[in-house]
Amino acid sequence: MVVAAALPLVAEYGAAVTTSQIARAAGIGEATIFRAFKDKDEVLDACVAEVVGTDHVLRELATISLDEPLDVRLTEAAEALRAHMERMGTVVGALHASGHLRPGRGGPDGREGRDGREGRDGRDGRGEGRDGQHGAGPPPDARAQSFLALGDGVVELIEPDRDACRLSPEKVATAFLGLLFTRLHTPAPGAEAPLSPEELIAVLLHGSLKHPGSDR
Repeated sequence: MVVAAALPLVAEYGAAVTTSQIARAAGIGEATIFRAFKDKDEVLDACVAEVVGTDHVLRELATISLDEPLDVRLTEAAEALRAHMERMGTVVGALHASGHLRPGRGGPDGREGRDGREGRDGRDGRGEGRDGQHGAGPPPDARAQSFLALGDGVVELIEPDRDACRLSPEKVATAFLGLLFTRLHTPAPGAEAPLSPEELIAVLLHGSLKHPGSDR
């Protein structure tokens, strides 16, 4: 409840969000937050863990009906993954911009203690937590595991059409994720607009060459 209420505020205010704002959004007393979290930094770290985690998007992929045509299934998957990546980028970007996830940030300033005052939270002068990390997201092995989990979720959507595919569902899923993540990069000024989900799926399933006798 606290993290769900905090996420929109973190996206808007970054690390400048206050625990009182979060409490009001959650409809609870501020003291209730500190029964679950040591301080505001722990709330912010929990927000990062929530947006970089894949549980939510995997549940969305699992709700896609396998009775739909393959192109519809993959288009819905692309939309779910796009929303997941955009939410992650918004929250993590806001925290980076406001200094919470900046490597080497100095000292404990800007963090609220259990009593609501600005003070120490057990972090050292380099801005690192007890585990020596800055909380900027999962370690590389966790990112790899997340990618594999997403791949498995997409494979399940492709599996009913295994016999119709020239490549295995695993390879199709890898190509799908590669195209999708490339599409999510911010294009350079003046560059072509990124592929729409429908265009991306059409290229994945049918290639980019026109069929003989067709203008598509």
